[in-house]
Amino acid sequence: MTPKGRHRPKRPAAQQPQECPKRIVPLHGARDVAPATARLTYRGGPLLTAVEVVTAFWGSAWSSAPNATTAQRLNEFFKFVVASDYVKQLAEYSTPEQTIGPGRFVTSAVLTDREPGATVSDGALQQMLEAHVASGALPAATANTLYFTFLPPGVTVQAGSDQSCQVFCGYHDRSAGGLYYAVVPSPDCAGCLGGLAAFDAITSVSSHELAEAITDPVPGQGWYDDANGENADICAWQNKRLGDYEVQLLWSNRAAACV
Repeated sequence: MTPKGRHRPKRPAAQQPQECPKRIVPLHGARDVAPATARLTYRGGPLLTAVEVVTAFWGSAWSSAPNATTAQRLNEFFKFVVASDYVKQLAEYSTPEQTIGPGRFVTSAVLTDREPGATVSDGALQQMLEAHVASGALPAATANTLYFTFLPPGVTVQAGSDQSCQVFCGYHDRSAGGLYYAVVPSPDCAGCLGGLAAFDAITSVSSHELAEAITDPVPGQGWYDDANGENADICAWQNKRLGDYEVQLLWSNRAAACV
């Protein structure tokens, strides 16, 4: 769901999505079975054809154990997943003008010039990312850059009137300044663990947002289903093991199933 108060450009009536385009990872149990009628259609917007992942770990808590170890493991996860079959399967959502292929992991940064606080708004997250890109602490954006932002344990993210661990476990969007970004709070509740170990829950949520950001970087303007949302929304919390990592299944139009 898009934070309340944020408006999307209007599209023709036949392509109007629900009032708030889905772009969150819901709490575990919010959707148990993919609807048989799901069908993603392309809305004419950009795709991330060769995603370039930059990880941003906000707060000094990421500089010490055990969080520093988690950050290192997450960077290894992204190095693996962006070049794996998980991303390659998204090629079915290529268009004549935009061909989706493997991506790459660019770099990582621990951002400690100011602390996130106990509660962080989506607006503050956007401003933080844009400020660090402008200062050079994070690399400048290309057409494929995706900034993955991680919050340490104990930090709640507020997106409009919705909060992490109450409504969502992560989300992606485009910032006011035009940056594609994803936000993954710490899974500090049962609804964001989904019965998994904490690290596995984070990679599951991260894979959900990675796939959606590639195929629908501006929520509702890429590949989207008016009734069911984005490709990972349809299969929320249905997971598989890929190499050493837990990842979420994704909806395939071709297979008419979560794969």
